[in-house]
Amino acid sequence: MFDLWLIVAGWLASSALMVALFWLQKRIGDAGIVDVAWSLGVAAVAVLYAVGGPGLAERKAIVLIVVLVWAVRLAFHVWVRMRRLPHDGRYQALEREWGATADARMFRFYQMQALGIVLFSLPVLFALRNPVPLSGWDWLGLGIGILAIALESHADWQLTQFRRKPSNRGQVCQVGWWRYSRHPNYFFEWLHWWAYVALAITWQPWGWMAIMGPLAMWYFITRVTGIPPTEAQAIRSRGDAYRRYQQSTSPFFPWFSQRAN
Repeated sequence: MFDLWLIVAGWLASSALMVALFWLQKRIGDAGIVDVAWSLGVAAVAVLYAVGGPGLAERKAIVLIVVLVWAVRLAFHVWVRMRRLPHDGRYQALEREWGATADARMFRFYQMQALGIVLFSLPVLFALRNPVPLSGWDWLGLGIGILAIALESHADWQLTQFRRKPSNRGQVCQVGWWRYSRHPNYFFEWLHWWAYVALAITWQPWGWMAIMGPLAMWYFITRVTGIPPTEAQAIRSRGDAYRRYQQSTSPFFPWFSQRAN
């Protein structure tokens, strides 16, 4: 079904990228640089798959539009945030926790990000390889992708505008989308991965494999690298104010606040 060499090539390129970034973060003292490069790595591997493998040219164009817009938007947002804000507290906390083993464990952490690039490139691969003529599913996939990216960008913008006001320092953002979800940016990021499911689903029986994207993203966001460390850092910096926010606001799926109006 697939040329294994493409996946192996993607992993080798991702691993080499993460080695370079590991040494760069040691030089600049900010491990958060990995968050800038991760989405671009997924996009680069997707381009490799599109060029090196078969598939319907029109669908390849749709898939690459979604993945490239997503990757560039996310990388630019994280890069701007890194330039504006102090070093990411999540990584500083990890380095303190790891102590003398921090370098070795951070290197392994970066290599796990390389494996993550390969894992999250697979749903894109299924969409790229779909040989079935275009249908409404493809336009649905394009619509989901662009809508999710736009809404994630809007949620990020709302948080940025909130943080820019000196009077909000130390406060919890509860404006716009952040009134309905503690992590609307993560929710819309997760929603974006359903675009590749719609783009792959008409390829039977393999298209359903693209569902690994939103399933894996949900797991990592809600259980591993997303919400848990972000909320731990928020409690350290905002204390009881954030605990009250946790009690009143949905952690992931946007929903009405439990606060009395």
